[in-house]
Amino acid sequence: MLFALGQPASFAGLVIAFLLAVTVRAVMLRLVLRWVGHLFGRVPLLPDPRRDLDPFGAVAAALGGTGWGHGVDDPPRGRGRQAIVYAVGPLVGLVLGELGLLAFTLVYPDYSAALLINEPSDVLRGAIAPTAGAQMLLSVAVGLLCFGLLALVPLPPLDGFGLLWASMRRPTAGGLKARHWLADNNLGVVALLILLIFPFGAPLLHWLFDLVGGPLMRMWA
Repeated sequence: MLFALGQPASFAGLVIAFLLAVTVRAVMLRLVLRWVGHLFGRVPLLPDPRRDLDPFGAVAAALGGTGWGHGVDDPPRGRGRQAIVYAVGPLVGLVLGELGLLAFTLVYPDYSAALLINEPSDVLRGAIAPTAGAQMLLSVAVGLLCFGLLALVPLPPLDGFGLLWASMRRPTAGGLKARHWLADNNLGVVALLILLIFPFGAPLLHWLFDLVGGPLMRMWA
């Protein structure tokens, strides 16, 4: 969002996208945890900012355009159940992002061909559109899409790391040591913040968003 400060409508859209993604992810996580028998009725489904917002994820969103919600503190037993739980975050962002892009093409059909050929990183840095409404809706859609793409990155505390860990039948000693440094010592968070911020003007993770998210945008153009 730091890069979009010069475009108020785009900035507002990215804020909405981040808060919406965190909220929907939190509710869906609790529903899935109940479904797999790991979370019981005493835990409310309604979102709670104190439980669902990750301070570092919010900082990442403020500086890099997108971030992450609170990680899964107590995953269920079983690799299959864990994989289902950790898939929630990426799916929420990707599905909501694609629905947002569909809504953009329906609401602003005259602008979609010209604007959806841009890269996601262009939108995270402040999309330029003929109207403030188009600018905001495009930023919401792309912000949600990038939330899902970021969640797939295999670094803690992201869901992608949980998916990677669940795929290991027997983690090696090196894997356990790497997890200790990345998760317990928060080196994963440091790495993510660096990748979302530096180098200035073209953060490294924005290249990933363009590589994977670009085709997902352009297919609606």
